[in-house]
Amino acid sequence: MERFTESGMPFAPVYGPEDLAGFDPARLGAPGEFPYTRGVYPGMYTQRPWTMRQYAGFGTAQQSNERYRELIEAGTTGLSVAFDLPTQMGYDSDAPLAHGEVGKVGVAIDSLQDMRLLFDRIPLGEVSTSMTINAPAAVLLLLYQLVAEEQGVDPARLTGTIQNDVLKEYIARGTYIYPPAASLRLVSDTFAYCNQVLPRWNTISISGYHMAEAGAHPAQEIAFTLADGIAYVEAAIKAGLAVDDFAPRLSFFFVSRTTLLEEVAKFRAARRIWATIMRDRFGAQNPKSMMLRFHTQTAGVQLTAQQPEVNMVRVAVQALAAVFGGTQSLHTNSFDEAIALPTQKAARLALRTQQVIAYETDVTATVDPFAGSYVIESLTDDLEAHILELMQAVDDRGGAVAAIEENYQKNEIEQTAYATAQQIDSGDRVVVGVNRFALDAEEPYEPLRVDPAIEQEQAQRLAGLRRHRDDAAVRKSLDQLRDAATGDKNVLYPMKDALRALATVGEVCDTLRDVWGRYVPPDSL
Repeated sequence: MERFTESGMPFAPVYGPEDLAGFDPARLGAPGEFPYTRGVYPGMYTQRPWTMRQYAGFGTAQQSNERYRELIEAGTTGLSVAFDLPTQMGYDSDAPLAHGEVGKVGVAIDSLQDMRLLFDRIPLGEVSTSMTINAPAAVLLLLYQLVAEEQGVDPARLTGTIQNDVLKEYIARGTYIYPPAASLRLVSDTFAYCNQVLPRWNTISISGYHMAEAGAHPAQEIAFTLADGIAYVEAAIKAGLAVDDFAPRLSFFFVSRTTLLEEVAKFRAARRIWATIMRDRFGAQNPKSMMLRFHTQTAGVQLTAQQPEVNMVRVAVQALAAVFGGTQSLHTNSFDEAIALPTQKAARLALRTQQVIAYETDVTATVDPFAGSYVIESLTDDLEAHILELMQAVDDRGGAVAAIEENYQKNEIEQTAYATAQQIDSGDRVVVGVNRFALDAEEPYEPLRVDPAIEQEQAQRLAGLRRHRDDAAVRKSLDQLRDAATGDKNVLYPMKDALRALATVGEVCDTLRDVWGRYVPPDSL
């Protein structure tokens, strides 16, 4: 039977020397050398393992803080913060639109007061923190900086990442606030601010993960993500930044599926393409500007609520694919996440999966172990060609923003998602426990539940905050933020002053909404 890759390319039953007849070893390079096909660092995991992150956050800041300290004690080397939907959309917990969503898919953060609780007894000068936040990324980053300063930590020491990738929100996820042009202004201001104040911070994690979760196949995931990356680089240069001043702090975020071989090839192709773009298209001189450094998360969309324990196997295979592909950090999903927020035991087991790979196997003994493999090198070349075709289609439409405005990427992903659903429904694509090897009755499972009383608790905290803060100072700082947003000054400096004065996340975002407006997608008009 003829097989195809996830990206729709023929998958040969046997690969051999003839498949590499046009193979150019120079296009591999050595590990740590251009074009970084074999990895961005010479020693990779032979020097030290990847950063082991666990994505967590639910309910109140205090509850999430307890989970973070448990994960650190279990050996997590980097925190990864999930925020609830109101926070992601720039609304306070007592806003009417927040009703029913407070603390549900992440932690509720309304003010500096909540951020202090979130990182209580966690030394921010010693941990690396990733925050999955986009439209209000600058707001949450500044809150983090303020807490660190209260701990006595020099901002120049802070390490971590904000996702800050709002373009993919228009394509696949939907937690946008402002129109694309205003969003790019905010991203550029964040680049400039971090270049001056937070030099070790990764200012953006350009994300293909959510596109993959929405249905994108591997080639689409990489192509549309790198196209967004180009748009961010162009916006920063247009704002007056030199490419080598900000590009070394760019990072990426990808998925890792169970199709191990194609995933390994995907990561290698992505590095090679990005290095070439940065050198040849943007004239980058600093080697760090050409390195595609990325975080990986195992594929949530491939987890099943049926026979959830089987997800442990899926996650282990996906984690191996990420490691073989050369990821810089990794989050492994908990086996129960298709049902609810992960329990403490499931989150610990997910971390242990990474630790077994890192310390009990030999996959960290050598760099890029698949290099020279007939199938991997052939798949890498095939994927590279396919990705470049899709990127050219975006360029032909005027770039990522123009293509977003005509719904090109979104439509392409939706077509792929529909085709995948049809394959699962017909049984052509096997999902163990769902359309094959199913059980007559599932075993009961008790999920973690978020107390709905959290919403009232957050509203009471906000009311107390507003009663006791200096309202005149808040109004003055928000007016200064409005003036900066109306003009061309960097908005992060007055934004930080407003947050220090205890302006809320919603008040800051509403101030920018008043100036920049709110994005309404064309297909909803």
